[in-house]
Amino acid sequence: MQPPVSTLSIRLANSALTNAPVRTGLSVLFLFALLALVGCKGVTAAPPSKPPEVEVADVLQKDVPIVSEWTATLDGYVNAQIQPRVAGYLTKQDYKEGSYVHKGQVLFEIDPRPFVAILNQMKGQLAQAEAALGKAQQDVKRDTPLAEARAIAQSQMDNDIQAELGAKAAVETARAAVEQAQLNVGFTKVTSLIDGIAGIAQTQIGNLVSNTTVLTSVSQVNPIKAYFSISEQQYMVSQGGSHSGPQQDAWKGVKLKLVLSDGTTFPQQGVFLLADRQVDVNTGTIRVVGSFPNPNNLLRPGQFGRVVAEMGTQKSALLVPQRAVTELQGSFQLAVVGADNKVNLRPVKVGPTIGKMLIIQDGLKPGERVVVEGLQKVREGTVVTPKAANL
Repeated sequence: MQPPVSTLSIRLANSALTNAPVRTGLSVLFLFALLALVGCKGVTAAPPSKPPEVEVADVLQKDVPIVSEWTATLDGYVNAQIQPRVAGYLTKQDYKEGSYVHKGQVLFEIDPRPFVAILNQMKGQLAQAEAALGKAQQDVKRDTPLAEARAIAQSQMDNDIQAELGAKAAVETARAAVEQAQLNVGFTKVTSLIDGIAGIAQTQIGNLVSNTTVLTSVSQVNPIKAYFSISEQQYMVSQGGSHSGPQQDAWKGVKLKLVLSDGTTFPQQGVFLLADRQVDVNTGTIRVVGSFPNPNNLLRPGQFGRVVAEMGTQKSALLVPQRAVTELQGSFQLAVVGADNKVNLRPVKVGPTIGKMLIIQDGLKPGERVVVEGLQKVREGTVVTPKAANL
């Protein structure tokens, strides 16, 4: 029976050292080669690597409300620019900037003296016209029987009649001039056109103003409008699609919520008012207007916020955590773990976001499992060790 390889090697090494006290470098190298061979014989194969551990979540299926959200800009329900109707020097400001004003309340005053002088002049011209009319009427009254008796020429009677008609027209013209002059005197007091919040004055006392000068603005803020843009697709869905027949307005009865810039939700709910007449060809969106009650005048034009609306309910929607979905150049993908724990990288079509979950419109089935954590460890066909994710 032959001794083991390791024993034989050791005996040969001992014999070589005993029989030859001095050996060349070649013998030493031969000895180390034998020892290395013996060492390699004793090494065992490494065990196979363990499948990577990933966290997975089951696909949920349930009815979910479809909530949409848009960035909104607030504006007055009615905005009125306050401009004078006559030119003159501004002599007085009768309102407090930023205060609430009423329709017809005097905000500014223009020096009325030039307009009062013109009014007096127009009244004088009216009196002259009325005097001329009186004389013309007397001439007609006096000459009528004379003309009938042929005591005067008929042409003179015709002149009297035309003079009377001309005097009547002059009176009407003078009376209109007086009315216009009275209006101009009244226009020297610039009033508010609506009830609302008056802005900061845009000019100062003593300035010369005209009918193109903007003195201030007044905005009706209760209720207040919220402008936001929705996509063309959302608009078509809200109008019942492109089918023939009368369209169903999905906005009817929808309550709007307004989230302010500080993250708080405005306590008053709003309603949909109208959609613009056209779609913006540059953005593919259409402008929509909502209305919110604003009893304390807290909201002001120019504020930004987010309009949130529940547009309906999607039946039997498939939901996965948002972090399970990866996006690459506009395409979305899920890592689905099969019954054999193999990974299938599957393209999917995503829908609206519901909290931390995302609706999957296509590419997924109820009851399947998706990788939530450890996506960087998996490839197509990778066998994994699934672990329930803590959602």
